[in-house]
Amino acid sequence: MSAGLPSTFVRLAICNLRCEWCDTAYTWDWSRFDRDEQTLMLAPGAVAAEVACREPSNVVITGGEPLLQRRQLAPLARMLKDAGYRIEVETNGTVAPGPLAALVDQWNVSPKLAHSGNAGLARVRPDALHALADTGRAWLKFVVRDPGDVEEAESIREAAGIPHDRTQLMPEGRSAAELSSRSPWLAELCAREGYRFTTRLHIYIWGDKRGV
Repeated sequence: MSAGLPSTFVRLAICNLRCEWCDTAYTWDWSRFDRDEQTLMLAPGAVAAEVACREPSNVVITGGEPLLQRRQLAPLARMLKDAGYRIEVETNGTVAPGPLAALVDQWNVSPKLAHSGNAGLARVRPDALHALADTGRAWLKFVVRDPGDVEEAESIREAAGIPHDRTQLMPEGRSAAELSSRSPWLAELCAREGYRFTTRLHIYIWGDKRGV
């Protein structure tokens, strides 16, 4: 919902899922990436100070799966709110918000579908999805590869109790060509069924490369 809004991203390491198309595997896959790349910041004040060095007033806390560290995040969220920042959290929806429930302005909840490759892992947890929905500030986003994925997404949406117009469908792709090939039919489906269509602006602008 905030596509195009200037934002500061606070990216946390560690995730409880293993999506085969993950573009931030450097936050959890220590067999392929150097764990020493991660910056250890124990004090919430240190993170808040880093945020304050940047212009945007919108802060997106992402991962990895940030809610795995929700207790440590609560003091940071309070500091940012007191300083006048707007806070979003990106989550896979498998962990309830806990102490962050009242501190976050927007929850970007992206449950993973079967094509993510998370066989045998608890990738859909209705209790956590309901807790996020109960905040009244949650939006769903599903990564869609082919038309058959939409039926699974709809069943998860129904279980979460979030309406169609607060549900986004995004084509899966790590290149502009992949996104463009899947966008027309998905946009038409969204228009027909009442979902919101979204895409990956950063891929179109910068390609599949890490920021700084």
